[in-house]
Amino acid sequence: MGQDRLKRGQRGYDAGKRVKGRKRHIASDTMGLLLAVVVHSTGIQDRAGVRALQIRLFLYFESLKTIFVDGSYSCSLINWALSMLGWNMQVIKRCQQRVFRVLPKRWVVQRTFAWLSQSRRMSKDYEVSVASAEAFIKIACIRRMVRPLR
Repeated sequence: MGQDRLKRGQRGYDAGKRVKGRKRHIASDTMGLLLAVVVHSTGIQDRAGVRALQIRLFLYFESLKTIFVDGSYSCSLINWALSMLGWNMQVIKRCQQRVFRVLPKRWVVQRTFAWLSQSRRMSKDYEVSVASAEAFIKIACIRRMVRPLR
């Protein structure tokens, strides 16, 4: 059993969400095209994963000024991004009503995750290493971009 654990790579358990495996953090542009991706163990908190994603995004795209984020991001993360990276992070919050409503800019990342789920390789976490998991996410997004629109 120990050999199988080594073979499967780095994984963890998130007690808050009650999930095992890995988490995927992505940044996309307003059209839903992938800009950066970070995959990590579920044992690592989302704050650390998002900071790793922000650092990677900063290294790729220094000229970014405004980032739209989900309402679950804390004030400390927003202040950190402003002081360290010079980004203005705008929080897009859900409406208080229980009626489904598409909010501008909030659905873009969710749509990108939906596009990823159409790839059979992305349906489950088959990858041994985090690097190969990130690479296959990039490959799935590249396939989506080069495929002719129907």
